[in-house]
Amino acid sequence: MIRLSYDRGTILIHGGRVPNAYWDSRSNAYRALAIYYSDIVNYLQLSKMDFSDNVLDLVPCPVFSSAIELRDYQEDALHAWLEAGKRGVIVLPTGAGKTIVALKAISLLSEPTLICVPTLDLIEQWQSQLSEEFKIKVGVYGGGVHELEPITVATYDTAYLRAEELGNKFTFVIFDEVHHLPAPGYMNIAEMLVAPYRMGLTATYEREDGLHSELDRLVGGKIFELAIGELVGEHLADFVVEKIIVDLTPKEKKEYEKEYKIYLDYLATSNISLKSPGDFRKLVLRSGRDPRAREALLARHHARVIALNASSKMDVLRDILEKHMGDRILIFTEYNDLVYTISRKFLIPSITHKTPKNERVENLDKFRRGNYNIIVTSKVLDEGVDVPEASVGVILSGTGSKREFVQRLGRILRKKENKSAVLYEIITKATSEVATSRKRRAAIED
Repeated sequence: MIRLSYDRGTILIHGGRVPNAYWDSRSNAYRALAIYYSDIVNYLQLSKMDFSDNVLDLVPCPVFSSAIELRDYQEDALHAWLEAGKRGVIVLPTGAGKTIVALKAISLLSEPTLICVPTLDLIEQWQSQLSEEFKIKVGVYGGGVHELEPITVATYDTAYLRAEELGNKFTFVIFDEVHHLPAPGYMNIAEMLVAPYRMGLTATYEREDGLHSELDRLVGGKIFELAIGELVGEHLADFVVEKIIVDLTPKEKKEYEKEYKIYLDYLATSNISLKSPGDFRKLVLRSGRDPRAREALLARHHARVIALNASSKMDVLRDILEKHMGDRILIFTEYNDLVYTISRKFLIPSITHKTPKNERVENLDKFRRGNYNIIVTSKVLDEGVDVPEASVGVILSGTGSKREFVQRLGRILRKKENKSAVLYEIITKATSEVATSRKRRAAIED
C-alpha cells in the first residue's frame, strides 16, 4: 500500500511512485512539492491503487454563512472560478469589489482558508471584513503575530517564512494582489501549500518581467477579467483623463539635455537597443563592471529627476487645486522629496512610506471625514491601503507601469451618485516622460 504524509512543504510517498515526485534517498521515499497533493490523490484514485493519506492536518472549521449579494459581474467572476475547478485568477479594477467575490467563495466552500496579502494594512482590512461578515475570530500571521484560526490572513513575507508550518493546515488559499506571487521566493508559498482550491485577485495580471506566466501553475490562469471601461457608468464613476504638457525652464532644459545625451551616447556606442525590458536589465548588470555604463545610468536618472520634478508643474498644480477647491483630491508623485515640497508649499498633509502608521491612519481618517480635502503621496497609496473616496487625481510624476496607472486611476472611481471623476497627468514636454505617459495610458486603451 502507498502511504502519503506531509513533511515541511512536501509530500512523502512511501511504497510507490507517482507523477511530479522524485526519489529522496535520505527519506527512502519519493517526495513531491505540496502543490501536487491533489494531483497525486487524483492519480492514485483513478489508478485504483490502495493508499493511506495522512497529509492533512486541517484547522477545525465551522460552516460559514453569508448574506452577501453579488453584483452581476461579481456573480460572473465567481461562476467562472467555480467552473474552472475552484482555481484561477480574477482580474477586476480597483474599487470593483474583488474582496466581496472572495468572501462569497469562502462562504460557499466553508473550508479552512488562508489569505495572503502584501501589507500589514491589508491584513487589518481583511480582518475587519471577515470578522464582520462571518462573526468569527480571524487568525493573523504577520507583524510578529502568529495566530492560527479557520480563516487566517498572512503577509506574503510571513507566509514565505512559515510555509512549512502552514502547508497542510488549509484547503483554500486566496492570494490578494496575486501579481506579487511570482516573485522569486514568494512562489515557494504556493508550492508548499497542499490547498487544492486557489483564488488569485488583482487589478493587473501581467508583470513586466513576464513571470505572470507562472500563475497558471501556482494558482490557475486568468479565468475572468473586466477592464475599467466595461464597468464605468453603472458600477464605477464616469471619468476623464486630461494630459497637461509643461515646459522645462531654460536652465532645466540645458541640464536635462546634457545628462540625457550622456545616456544616449553610451547606448549608441555600446550597441544596446533597449527594445525589451530584458535589454535594460542587461545594461544595469553591465553597470556593475563598466564605469561608462554606470555613468550612463546615473545620467539617465538625473535627467529623469529633472523631467519629473519640473518647476512649472507647481504652477499647473496650483491651478488644478484652485479649480477643484472643495473636491477630494489625491496627488501622486514618484519621489518623496516632491511629496514633501508640495506638502510645505501648499500646506497639504502627506503620506509616504516614512510616515508613521498612526499618522497615516489619522490623515486618511480625516480625509474620509472631510477634515482634509487633499492628500499628497508617493507610491505608498498605490496598493494595499484602503483609501477613502476621492473624485480628482493628479499624477505629477510616475513610472510607465500600467499597474501603477490603473491603481491610481482606481482610487478615484468609486461609484457615487452623479459623480464624475477626473485624472490629470502633468507631463514635461520633449522629455522621456512623454513616452512614459504613452506606455501607461495603454492600460485603459487596450
